[in-house]
Amino acid sequence: MLDRRRIQLLRAVVISGSLTAAARNLGYTPSAISQQIAVLEKEAGITLLERTGRGVRPTEAGQMLTDHAAVIDRHFTQAETELAELRAGRTGRVAVRYFATAGAALVAPAVAALRREQPGIQVELKLSDPNDPLPELRSRQADLALVVRSPHQLSADGIRFVHLLDDRYSTVLPMGHPLAAKPELDLTDLADQPWIGSDQPGPCLEPVLDACASAGFSPNFVVESGDYDTAQAFVAAGLGISLIPEMGLAHHHPAVVTRPVRNPEPVRTIYAAVRDPSPAQPAVHRLIDTLRESARLLMSPSHP
Repeated sequence: MLDRRRIQLLRAVVISGSLTAAARNLGYTPSAISQQIAVLEKEAGITLLERTGRGVRPTEAGQMLTDHAAVIDRHFTQAETELAELRAGRTGRVAVRYFATAGAALVAPAVAALRREQPGIQVELKLSDPNDPLPELRSRQADLALVVRSPHQLSADGIRFVHLLDDRYSTVLPMGHPLAAKPELDLTDLADQPWIGSDQPGPCLEPVLDACASAGFSPNFVVESGDYDTAQAFVAAGLGISLIPEMGLAHHHPAVVTRPVRNPEPVRTIYAAVRDPSPAQPAVHRLIDTLRESARLLMSPSHP
């Protein structure tokens, strides 16, 4: 196998026209240069230089290697530059899995911020498996997944969970509903109400069911809507009440009112899930930073 360093020495000799000049330019002795060229000729199995008076000139094989050395040098320099960019988190590719409301309220602004700061990072966005996106992380089909987890679900082999935000549920009532007269509600106030289901069975519905169980009742679902906008429309039509997380109320229906709910307050906790342990992925770390900032802004009191 040809040694890259010796090929670059050959190029230096050819460019300078002599072993002595190349040695002087590189800070070597002429004999050291001569020895390295001899080793390279042995590796190549062919003569690379021929003497011309006090200098040398490349043979056809020597010229071919010299030409390739210039290309190799450019490619190596480019590789070093690209590696430095990747190491610094200025380039890279991040495959993200997200669920719908997190995509609209959290992921979109985070990716927009990342593109402004580091336009060289490519982000692949796909809706995740609603039940469990973690297998895609483990199989390396994804680098980061947005998930809803309760504290007792944070133990998963090979996965690290980074807390982003606590998304609190509010009661959604039809305009003019008797309970709308209260500034806030106890969860038991809703025990005898017809309920509009806003979530499919899974991680986002579990906080609601767990809170109701703690309050001593099971909600009477009369409609399953499957998404928050549709749930609000059914509430507005007077078919029942609903519990919807803050992130799901970005589009507020004009014919409903919302009230905080307490004792207990249902909360869904959202995490960024990443592989752990894993090699450092600066682009992933940068995306997590922008997700955290998006979550902070989303939960700030001044957020509309």
